[in-house]
Amino acid sequence: MPPKEPAPGPRFARTTEKGHGRVEHRSLESTVILTVHPKWPGLKQGFRVRRWGIRKGKAYEEVVHGITSRPPEKADAKRLLELVREHGRIENSLHYVRDVTLGEDACPVRRGSAPQVLAALRNVSVHLLAHVEADNHARAIRRLAARFHEAINLLASPL
Repeated sequence: MPPKEPAPGPRFARTTEKGHGRVEHRSLESTVILTVHPKWPGLKQGFRVRRWGIRKGKAYEEVVHGITSRPPEKADAKRLLELVREHGRIENSLHYVRDVTLGEDACPVRRGSAPQVLAALRNVSVHLLAHVEADNHARAIRRLAARFHEAINLLASPL
């Protein structure tokens, strides 16, 4: 369990989510004290997110820090916590497609600029696959493999 936390308010928020056989708690504390530093133009808030719970029968706690250009009047602690959670969902879904569907982690290419070139090509692929009529990216890939003319038309279209 984390240390005693402040009461909910503009600088502190907490959530609890249950699902997938686990309970996860999240708390966010924000501060504007970092905004006085002249090397951080545009910085409006800093924050700390704590996540803790039980995953696969084991207790865990994670702490991450972040910064944002959103001022407190546009994003209090509760809103920041929502934005952090949404960012995680987007990252996880993109990572899943790139890693599992497109095999990024299994790729043996590790030297020079080739990994960055391949990452850029995977990003283009994800964008193009979003325009294919299919339930998911894997089905879109199979559809294009079976319908070569659709793949060529997709590459030639001005999306």
